[in-house]
Amino acid sequence: MARNKLTLAYIDSDAERKASFKKRKKGLIKKVSEIKVLCGVEACVVIYSPYEAPVVWPSPEVARTVIRRFKNLPEIEKTKKMVNQESFAQHQIKRAEERLRKLQKEIKRKELRNFMYMVIEGKASIDDFDFRDAREMNYIIHETLEEITWRMKALKEAGADGAPSAMSPGGGSGGDGGGPPENSSDSTPGSRTIPFI
Repeated sequence: MARNKLTLAYIDSDAERKASFKKRKKGLIKKVSEIKVLCGVEACVVIYSPYEAPVVWPSPEVARTVIRRFKNLPEIEKTKKMVNQESFAQHQIKRAEERLRKLQKEIKRKELRNFMYMVIEGKASIDDFDFRDAREMNYIIHETLEEITWRMKALKEAGADGAPSAMSPGGGSGGDGGGPPENSSDSTPGSRTIPFI
């Protein structure tokens, strides 16, 4: 059974806070012990709390050695992967902003694609188009044409090019399968449909 998502917040109840501290202290020491053995790294734990004397694992001597080695590192080595609450929050904000930008771009593309179809169907006017979106619309049109070309090629390879298809308005082949004959009476502007979109 999946565990409930933990809300990281200060525990107000003294008894609950103390019980949580004891449980998590054991868990932390166990995890550090595992990472030390499995990955072959030097590690130590120093915990200060109001509930008991400071806890030093695995021993004060080992902890002093590890801390001394860390302090002797050049400043750039010490801090290049170090994270505090502020830098962690900034990183999370940056990631959230990036996700938001991607989502906004995706929504904008869907809106432009929908507008393109509405213009094709005569339900919207090109006069309503915001030309600041011209570059994005150019990409969408190009992408749609590529998709149509790919689908037409797939139909041709499947042997469907000889049969009447949605490419011929009115159900006829129109000679070349791409539309009505040149002198057809139903070749009025606005009567043709765009297939396979």
